[in-house]
Amino acid sequence: MDRTTKVLVIGGGYAGVMAANRLTQRADVTVTLVNPRPDFVERIRLHQLVGGSDDAVVEYRDVLGQGVGIAVDTVARIDAAERSVTLESGATMDYDYLIYAVGSGSTDLNVPGAAAFAHPVATFEEARRLRSALDDVPATAAVTVVGAGPAGIETATELAEEGRTVTLVCGGVLGPYLHPRGRRSVARRMARLGVTVVDGPGSKVTEVTEDAVLLADGRTLPSAVTVWTVGFSVPDLAVRSGLSTDSLGRLLTDETLTSVDDERIVAAGDSAAPSDLPLRMSCQAAIPMGARAADTVLSRIAGERPSTLNQVFAGQCISLGRGAGIFQFAHRYDVAVGFHIGGRTGAKVKEFVCQGIVKHLAGEAGKPGSYRLHKVSGGSKRQELLAARRDETTPKADRAA
Repeated sequence: MDRTTKVLVIGGGYAGVMAANRLTQRADVTVTLVNPRPDFVERIRLHQLVGGSDDAVVEYRDVLGQGVGIAVDTVARIDAAERSVTLESGATMDYDYLIYAVGSGSTDLNVPGAAAFAHPVATFEEARRLRSALDDVPATAAVTVVGAGPAGIETATELAEEGRTVTLVCGGVLGPYLHPRGRRSVARRMARLGVTVVDGPGSKVTEVTEDAVLLADGRTLPSAVTVWTVGFSVPDLAVRSGLSTDSLGRLLTDETLTSVDDERIVAAGDSAAPSDLPLRMSCQAAIPMGARAADTVLSRIAGERPSTLNQVFAGQCISLGRGAGIFQFAHRYDVAVGFHIGGRTGAKVKEFVCQGIVKHLAGEAGKPGSYRLHKVSGGSKRQELLAARRDETTPKADRAA
């Protein structure tokens, strides 16, 4: 009698759900998803949760295949030698293969006062707490958003459109990813919404107090509510479990997304560092990586050689309140180009993308194996970077041989 292969997927975000759905292609594979929440969180809508225009939640039954089991819990430790995990509830689960898709959260708030007085917004729970904090102050109270990446821009514009008095502190450049043309478009929209943009070398935050934000150039900005959107960090589960990671704690893998320590562990999404050359943390990377991770596991079960990562990017999509947005086009290797779509059309494109992501997950749930964007050609730039790195680390004598 053939034995069933048990696959455990840790993390029910974009990468984890895609991987879990795709694994159900085989009837002899049982898939269990471990996630601390009973619902799927649309992380790309958390700024809408803060602004009150969306709850940022989708029921798992709408995006997860019927053959996937769910354990609402958190993994406390992975025992690779025993092929088992220990949950925070005290229970243990064993596996034949494990997909590590624990995602990312807020970075450590190591600026003086930030941990006590600033509100991060990288998780569902943080966004709800921020919404509550905003409800506790007058609508005219000063709100300071720290960080000018997509999360900062989207949160600032969402709140400004709601009528809040918002200052966006960039700590450098507004929208670092954006092409200068796209950046000017975003700046114009923010000006129309009344957002005060503080940028330049002196705009780095040096301290946060209960009612103010202090900047490197000596300025003090009044702030009844301070929002912190600077950077991301990953859970330390891999580190605590004795697995090899990069300096941020992302699981080190090869180009098939297989852990460098154990071929039974495969990673995807923000918590993966393939070849120590991680991709930009984004759902745009996470979903194809989830598909690739599942394909790697399925190939190993079938006794086949897994394919390698072939990641391409389209650009960056940012909402600017409900009435406008920007789609910043980019080279396939994730560097912005001069062309973008803005205004109301940009808002429609962003909403189309957000809805399309859920449809991709639901589509894979209904027809496992149907998703194919992770196989789109165009990953040659990554191969060039990897080849250049190999040349740098190979001794000259070996290169000449």
